[in-house]
Amino acid sequence: MSETTSVTNRIPGSRRYWYVGLGALMITWPIIFGNFWARIGVGALMWIGLAQSWNMIGGYAGYLDFGHGAYFGIGAFAAGIAMVQFGYPFVVGFALAIVVSIAISYVVAVPTLRLTGAYFAIATWAFAEAVKQAALITGITGGTFGLSLPRSPDTFIGVALPFQIGETFFYYAMLMLCMATMSLTYYLFERHEFGYRVKALRDDQDAAESLGIDTTRVKRQVYVLSCVVAAVFGSVHAWYIVYIHPNDVLATIITDRMVIMALLGGLGTLTGPVVGGLLVFLLQRLSSVFLGSTTFYLPLIGILIMITVLFAPSGIIGILRGEIDRNDVRQNVKDLGEKFNLL
Repeated sequence: MSETTSVTNRIPGSRRYWYVGLGALMITWPIIFGNFWARIGVGALMWIGLAQSWNMIGGYAGYLDFGHGAYFGIGAFAAGIAMVQFGYPFVVGFALAIVVSIAISYVVAVPTLRLTGAYFAIATWAFAEAVKQAALITGITGGTFGLSLPRSPDTFIGVALPFQIGETFFYYAMLMLCMATMSLTYYLFERHEFGYRVKALRDDQDAAESLGIDTTRVKRQVYVLSCVVAAVFGSVHAWYIVYIHPNDVLATIITDRMVIMALLGGLGTLTGPVVGGLLVFLLQRLSSVFLGSTTFYLPLIGILIMITVLFAPSGIIGILRGEIDRNDVRQNVKDLGEKFNLL
């Protein structure tokens, strides 16, 4: 067996049993482990979904979006405004988050996607900052006071439900959203013609256009899709935490985490954001629980990013797939050592 054989292929037994076991664990997670671990699961699933949403535009399409977190906040405030200011149930706020995010992302996409590289990154970052400042001074968003959302069995669809809206409910809600996001990503970007067009655009836009691909349309479609996914998770998150504030749901750290998770796991891959999302989220939670600090994990993440960029550009998934050979790592270390006179 060669050194480049995928690690996953060395696992004994059929993959089918691993998938069935993992699925069973995810379905029974809150039942087996209780509310505390259900809360951990809610956060992990949300960040996996958000990392995958950024991966659509940043990994598959190759556009470095530094304002993606704005749509998370837009979705949160769309749901919050619908419930608090107009008295609608959550399902209406959920639908409003989708509609508003489609409209705003398309308007933003038209001018910004004419840019590339650092110019696109700066433009999207500026947009996110503008949204945050607007939310802080606008009355309908609660301004600097934020919004407190109602949460009871009758605020879901407008009629009282026979069960409580608690940790278990939100765990399964996030699980369904996460699975839907993964399934959509797999179908559109790995199996559908749309995915091949996106990858062709990323690899060589001129060549893609010469093949008859409408690159402008494809870029807008993938941007809007990725933004809607982020907004959907934002709307559910708003109802879950009950209180939202511009400095929280529109914070730049949200985009930063998405980028880090996708980069560590593997850009432009289906499972990369899952691995990266779990790694970063669990490091943050473990740092908080056992060390009493929510920032202690950041230096470790920085080291992991440097190692990934230098030695495993395809991320953790690239290592697991066997795309990174030991000899390649040794050669990279040797080259760096010679460059900086360390060897």
